[in-house]
Formats: sequence, structure tokens, C-alpha cells
Amino acid sequence: MSGIDDREKGFENKFAHDQEIEFKATARRNKLLGLWAAELLGIEGQEAEAYAKSVIVADFEEAGDDDVFRKVRADLDAKGVDLSDHLLRKQMDDLMVTAREQIRSQG
Repeated sequence: MSGIDDREKGFENKFAHDQEIEFKATARRNKLLGLWAAELLGIEGQEAEAYAKSVIVADFEEAGDDDVFRKVRADLDAKGVDLSDHLLRKQMDDLMVTAREQIRSQG
């Protein structure tokens, strides 16, 4: 029975580790997305960093990516930035791949 318990514990640990990695990757993606959007919005320096943090915070409104999408979409629309929903979603997907790679390479 000990072998089964050890195996179950191993799966639980792996699941917890994978969840932590995914949480960090999502936060990293949101920061990268915020910095990217800030550039489109003409925001630079400390203001761009602050904007990126606001994108990270927006992700805590609800599960999934829709809250982040809505925030960035609304901000781009408010400034008259012409970008399709498809391209925004694609950028989010591409930046998630980048964020996962960055998180995994850190250790």
C-alpha cells in the first residue's frame, strides 16, 4: 500500500507544481501583454509598468482570460487603436507561450 500512497503523493506534488507554473506563466503573460498594449497606447516608462500591473490585477476579476481581454480591448478602443479581437487574442496566446518558456527557463 505504501507504493500506491507514494505514487499518489507524487501525482499530487506534480499537479501542484504544474498549477504553480501555470499561475506564474499567466501573471507573466499578463505583464508582457500590458507592456505590449502600453506601447500601442503610447505609454512609456513607469506609466507602462503601472499599466502592465493593472492588466495583471484585472485577471483576478474572474476565472479565465476574458477579464484581461476585456480590459485591454476597452483601453485600446478608448484610445482609438485599430486592432481586431482576433489579433489581440493571438497576441495573448503567443505571449503565453513566451511566458511559459521564460518561467521554465528560470528554474
